[in-house]
Amino acid sequence: MNHKLRTWKLSDIESIVKHANNYNVAKWLTNQFPYPYDKKDAEIYINSVFDSLQKVFAIEVNDEAVGSIGIFPQSDIHEKSAEKGYWLSEKYWRNNIMPKAIAEIVDYGFKTFDIVCIYARPFSSNKGSQRVLEKAEFKLEARLKKALYKNGECQISSLIKSSGTSLSKVTRFHKGVLKSVSVISFYTSH
Repeated sequence: MNHKLRTWKLSDIESIVKHANNYNVAKWLTNQFPYPYDKKDAEIYINSVFDSLQKVFAIEVNDEAVGSIGIFPQSDIHEKSAEKGYWLSEKYWRNNIMPKAIAEIVDYGFKTFDIVCIYARPFSSNKGSQRVLEKAEFKLEARLKKALYKNGECQISSLIKSSGTSLSKVTRFHKGVLKSVSVISFYTSH
């Protein structure tokens, strides 16, 4: 299925509500992503995106914004790293959209920012997101037990990183520096 990444527009508000107002989407995201998701939430989101200097893009399918992907450079001792975040309408899951969008945002991130690492933080129980990241050549690096709390459960934070054994689309040299991408995943703790 074809998609494109583009800047957000005010006219996307209704589309955001249509696709974001879904518990199956919201349950995999931070508490900053509300459920139910209404027009006011979409307006707040669009305004925050406009303030982000185009680090956050709409994922468009058939001329409609159906998801979002962004890259967020970090600061202080993490200044050479950037987090990526994403969500996609449940209607478009399992259509190979997100692995391609991740490759695009990784390329954009390394070309745009002075970073050497890109990471994400999907929940470990979100097997679909983990498969998407595996398609983008990410590997498990470490686990931090009971690091987070979401939906009434302690979560294990797991650092997943590209293997670095090859120069793939997500691991590359830039100006003589090996750049890599990472994923942090959360695993349910008992």
